[in-house]
Amino acid sequence: MAVRSLFPIILTRDLPRLVSFYEHALHAKVDYRFGSADEDDYVTLKLGEASLGIGRDPGAPVAGDRVALWFSVDDVDAAFSRWVAVGGSSVSGPADMPWGERAAQVRDPDGNLVNLGAAATTA
Repeated sequence: MAVRSLFPIILTRDLPRLVSFYEHALHAKVDYRFGSADEDDYVTLKLGEASLGIGRDPGAPVAGDRVALWFSVDDVDAAFSRWVAVGGSSVSGPADMPWGERAAQVRDPDGNLVNLGAAATTA
């Protein structure tokens, strides 16, 4: 058996807020919705070729490092700036890493730890 893909799902108490945040922070597009006519219980977002699920769970912990996400982006500095501008918070700003990538650590409005990374540029 081989794993062919990974599909992370974040649980949140406020689904519309977190979906809107990822739409604005990473230009995610809603690909699938499930729920009633009044409100969604689950949304799948497309981020380029990647997908992220977000599910409504009224009992979800408010915060904590239960998982960390890594998004490969074209421009870490621009993604970091946009992330903070739309309501995310900074853990560590963009920096070149010893393994050859440029990365930043941020948190989404629910406190989930997120890494933004890209291949380091050489001048």
